[in-house]
Amino acid sequence: MLGPPGAGKGTQASRLARIYGVPKISTGDILRDSAAQGTELGLQAKARIDLGHLVSDAVAIAIVRDRLSRQDVAKGFILDGFPRTVGQAEALDAMMDGRGPLTVLHVVVPAQVLVDRLHGRRVCAECGTTADPATPDATTCAACGGQLIQRADDDDGVVRNRLRIYEQQTEPLVDYYKARPTFFRIDGNQAPDVVASAMQLSLASVMAVVQGDGR
Repeated sequence: MLGPPGAGKGTQASRLARIYGVPKISTGDILRDSAAQGTELGLQAKARIDLGHLVSDAVAIAIVRDRLSRQDVAKGFILDGFPRTVGQAEALDAMMDGRGPLTVLHVVVPAQVLVDRLHGRRVCAECGTTADPATPDATTCAACGGQLIQRADDDDGVVRNRLRIYEQQTEPLVDYYKARPTFFRIDGNQAPDVVASAMQLSLASVMAVVQGDGR
């Protein structure tokens, strides 16, 4: 899943993971869990994330390499939040050797829509679930009943900084991937069901080719 903060990658990644029965892997979730547990790596990463900065390539690559070594990814996985730089993308290509094709879904959303989405986003303080944007007045989590709060990195100033960082460091990934037949541009400024359908059609086209090759 490739796209700027607020593009809906996390929501759609969770949805695709349920549909295809594969794990969703989010480096952000892993780091936030580590921070909640008080690990040194987690706390250092949280300090950077809260300011709108990215964690280092070395840390992100190590997290993903470890996660992809587990048995539950044998049939596939959905990556959300990785890669964020060309260096991470090159490392991921090496990890994908022998696993089959890497499909890239590039979610595109206008900048002002992203700012509005992120500034209004609420997450559960207990389980981390993102609140349904269709219920902006909700104060408790639909999943566990915990309190809904604004993430520290969704503050207006931090949001704009995150988008600037994305443009500088992550958009070059589009140039890195766009010539591949498994790269798809998805209009993320649509209803979630419409976005999900576009993603599934893209994935179905890749699966048809893979199955046709007998893999």
